[in-house]
Amino acid sequence: MTRVLLRASAAVLLLLSSVLIGWRVLGPAERLDTSAAPYPPLVVSSPGVTGRINVAPLIFNDRLRIYAAKHQLRADEPVYGKAVYTSRWSLRRWPEQLSGVVSTGTTVVSRWSDGQLIGQDGRTGKILWRTSGPDAPDYAGHRTGAAAVWSPSGLRVAAGFVVVTAGQELLGYDVSTGAERWRTTIPAGCTDGFTTAGGVYVCATGAYDAASGRPMPDWPAGPFTAVGCPVAASVCAGFRDAAGHGWLTSTAVPGRAAALDRPDATVAAGVVVSAADGLVNAYGPDGAARWTWAGDVRVLGGSSTQVLLLRPDHHLVVLDAVTGRPAAEFRLAFGKEDDLWEISGLQIAEHYLAIERRRPDAPDDPESPIYYYTTDTVLLAGF
Repeated sequence: MTRVLLRASAAVLLLLSSVLIGWRVLGPAERLDTSAAPYPPLVVSSPGVTGRINVAPLIFNDRLRIYAAKHQLRADEPVYGKAVYTSRWSLRRWPEQLSGVVSTGTTVVSRWSDGQLIGQDGRTGKILWRTSGPDAPDYAGHRTGAAAVWSPSGLRVAAGFVVVTAGQELLGYDVSTGAERWRTTIPAGCTDGFTTAGGVYVCATGAYDAASGRPMPDWPAGPFTAVGCPVAASVCAGFRDAAGHGWLTSTAVPGRAAALDRPDATVAAGVVVSAADGLVNAYGPDGAARWTWAGDVRVLGGSSTQVLLLRPDHHLVVLDAVTGRPAAEFRLAFGKEDDLWEISGLQIAEHYLAIERRRPDAPDDPESPIYYYTTDTVLLAGF
């Protein structure tokens, strides 16, 4: 009898232990690891490829790389590193899923599936604020996390505000405090738009002031095509309306830019740039011709001073935005890689470029095992 009781007691203890371990592993939990290390200085590398990694980074102030995973947000350094290194800081939330990430100034804002918005100091990972908002979509970053950091659904920044869309609600939160400042009801067709450099949220059915949520009067008719967006469809420098007319957005009221009417035109480094028939043409905001450069290229975008072009042989051409003179040219490849890839996503920072690459014949589904080009599919370059 004693032996039976001992066995029963041991079984109960084992069960309780398993439950405890399971709860510690799978139970709701949040873990934050911050950094006390000095913020790294800005280092501008020589023009060329700097590394190849398996995740898509949000390049933060040209100093850190921030990555999104299903339940975690983390940062590492240096931005020019050849591989992924040990985290500088990280935030893990279980079982919540990371919906999207944006950054502005020194603040990183993440949105989670339970509706929480969390603002962190991007230099240290320290939480500055958190607030509850509407439920968010689950993680959709796929293998590299690119969708979560480069095109997060329903999460934008503009004019010191985080703009969130959820169903037919549009909400604005103060970037510095996380306080909800406004919310407004929007039409069903206004679900996932973009923000402009002039501080306006634009969707297919209209436009709203990002600081107040008020509709903008006399706005061109949509749907719209955003151009000149640094990342995450935020702070876009221009757009084309439903009639194909181009507009610049450096102010809240858009300015007509006929040079932007061309379907191949974009805004890079403050100028309108188009590439067609072997010529790259640049125009000022007033429409006056600035410069012409000869070459068969695609315009990728630009920093505040340079325009980035991609040749068919995957050479990156960097031009001075004021003069059009070449500043650098190099092949976008790491080691002995071939050129059999296409761009599936990218971010252009002030001095660095990150490109997510896919196979030319890849299926549309990023979850397919043959979608990405190589295991380390993201290429990093300095310019």
